[in-house]
Amino acid sequence: MFGRAHKKSDSTKYYEVLGVPQSASQEELKKAYRKAAIKNHPDKGGDSEKFKELSQAYEVLSNPEKREIYDQYGEDGLKEGLGGGGSAGGSPFDIFDQLFNGGGFGGGFGGGGSSRTRKTRGEDVTQVLKVSLEDVYNGTTKKLSLSRNVLCKKCKGKGTKSGASSTCYGCQGSGMKVTTRQIAPGMIQQMQHVCPECRGSGESINERDRCLQCKGKKVTSEKKVLEVYVEKGMQDGQKITFEGQADEAPDTVTGNIVFILQLKEHPKFKRKQDDLYVEHNVSLTEALCGFQFVLTHLDGRQLLVKTNPGEVIRPDQYKGINDEGMPQWGRPFMKGKLVIHFNVAFPETGALTLEKCKILKTILPSVGASTSLSEMALDDCEETILHDVNMEEEMRRKEHQRHQEAYDDDEDDEPGMHRVGCNQQ
Repeated sequence: MFGRAHKKSDSTKYYEVLGVPQSASQEELKKAYRKAAIKNHPDKGGDSEKFKELSQAYEVLSNPEKREIYDQYGEDGLKEGLGGGGSAGGSPFDIFDQLFNGGGFGGGFGGGGSSRTRKTRGEDVTQVLKVSLEDVYNGTTKKLSLSRNVLCKKCKGKGTKSGASSTCYGCQGSGMKVTTRQIAPGMIQQMQHVCPECRGSGESINERDRCLQCKGKKVTSEKKVLEVYVEKGMQDGQKITFEGQADEAPDTVTGNIVFILQLKEHPKFKRKQDDLYVEHNVSLTEALCGFQFVLTHLDGRQLLVKTNPGEVIRPDQYKGINDEGMPQWGRPFMKGKLVIHFNVAFPETGALTLEKCKILKTILPSVGASTSLSEMALDDCEETILHDVNMEEEMRRKEHQRHQEAYDDDEDDEPGMHRVGCNQQ
């Protein structure tokens, strides 16, 4: 095939450098290189020689033609340029930048001895994802359909059939044009705006060479379905990020799609960190004599809640059940408390007859000084009448009265005003 027999040299070294088997797929090679290159990058204090070895190995094995030559003839075959493959001589930093899209690590890799250019980073797409309390208690997966721009597959994001484009004559490739105008003698105003000829791209595409699929826009629209996994115990406002799934654009590092959880209000349960709160009404009889009821939890389980024998529930009392609250995010088997807030409903006025009241007095313990008053002491007291007071209405009335008094005081203090009084003879 090559005109003469070639001695086969070692063809396992590059695989050993990357730590992968010879049967490794391109994806496995990429993952191995990414992990080792970040660890050994000189800008991060790594071993520069090891970094060069890694980049050289990846450059060869990621190229199907070079890999085939290497597998058959080793490094000697590459050095002799068999099949036009050439030797592995690319800059290790350029290889690193190509794989990481030029600056995908926030610009943390500077220098390194090569003149590398950074791609701009695309904007992240943020979207609110409404979830129920059941969703974050049990965990769920939501499928969301979205439309995004991707690089045109036909022209590979070039916008032309030939893959070539020329610099826009109108803006000289900057994408922006500057216009000046005189607004007064000796005063000139400069204004910057997007170049109308190239629409800010800085490139000029010949109409005949324009890609038919994207019509020169370099991107096409794609519909995608994302599966968003909401984990147990996630909090309101927590973010779920899909890296590199936002709109694609030429010479741009693709941004992320970020979902922000928004917890919907639940009709029964209230969440406070890892605890759950629920309101429950009991009658006075139940509060004094005991009760039991069934509470349906967020996962559908039926919980039997009951008081202990002889236990009395006071109005506005809180009782807790351990390990029945919210699961902790990252530790779903650890749960908070389920707290029940009891409201005691008292009987309406007139519901108890005089005879029933006498019976209750003999049963219920007496508390307070009213029962120790003698008949003689009662004769010396003035009798009063109790009535209902609406506190909200009372506060509004007092506030109105305070404003009225302040207004009257302001009127009295006005200059030139004299109060007319009555002359008493």
